[in-house]
Amino acid sequence: MAYEEAKKKLRGSICPVVTPFTESGEIDEKAFIDLIDWQIESGSHGISVTGTSGEPSSLTIEERKRVMALAKETIGGRVFFAPGTGSTNHDETMELTKYAEELGSDAAMVIVPYYNRPNQEALYQHFKTVADSVKIPIIIYNIPGRSAVNMEVSTMKRLVDDCPNIIGVKEANKDFEHVNRVLLNCGRDFLLFSGIELLCYPMLAIGGAGFISATANVEPVKVAELYNAWETGDVKKAQDLHFELMPLNDVLFKDTNPAPAKVALGMMGKITPKLRLPLGLPSTEIQEEVRKTLIELDILPKEAAVK
Repeated sequence: MAYEEAKKKLRGSICPVVTPFTESGEIDEKAFIDLIDWQIESGSHGISVTGTSGEPSSLTIEERKRVMALAKETIGGRVFFAPGTGSTNHDETMELTKYAEELGSDAAMVIVPYYNRPNQEALYQHFKTVADSVKIPIIIYNIPGRSAVNMEVSTMKRLVDDCPNIIGVKEANKDFEHVNRVLLNCGRDFLLFSGIELLCYPMLAIGGAGFISATANVEPVKVAELYNAWETGDVKKAQDLHFELMPLNDVLFKDTNPAPAKVALGMMGKITPKLRLPLGLPSTEIQEEVRKTLIELDILPKEAAVK
């Protein structure tokens, strides 16, 4: 069955690639292509775009489609592709998810609608309608810190029972009891991805499929190596990488994601560190914390320190 094959394939470190902009605020397509190539060369197992790190609410529908199409073309089948297709608007979510299917994406990641704060029955109806409209595998994206509503385990179980193409969830949820109950109720073969950086390793320990970590934008090699170490049974290496990445994880969330990550990528010469309003760059103090952390982790040379 196609969905069973997808469950075996969609694993590892999926990088939620940022959307780079030029100084004038246009999508920087060359920088975007270069970022995806760098991610794949660095060992990332999959690519996602237009999720939280990709600033989807700052993009028009046509821009989101362009980013998705450009990513799919650039990836060229080298790794799997699971674009974010969710929105606060139901019809937009339907349109973008159908577009992801038309592109031949391996899955679509659909966020719990942010701002609207739907109740659990409305969440069920929203996701079921979207899932029923396509055959592409669906990964639920549960991020209560940004959406202001948590998809309860009972709602997720209903969806899994009723929609065979809902095969996994990205849990950006700090409640570790909740994520344990997701696997207990939705099935041990349900794909559980961590969207909380400090839970990437712990979720592997309970049977998680991997992680969709914003930190991979800045340090893709080590984030992917953490998964690889676990898969090969090198628990100590996985633990060491977990703790080694913690300072970077912490500093990249000193301000609203993806602002610190874009600052870091700017310092690394990968992009112009530009965000679209209403998001903006972090304070000078946070930017210097980012720089210091990058130097300490040998991501930037010591000469990059501000004199």
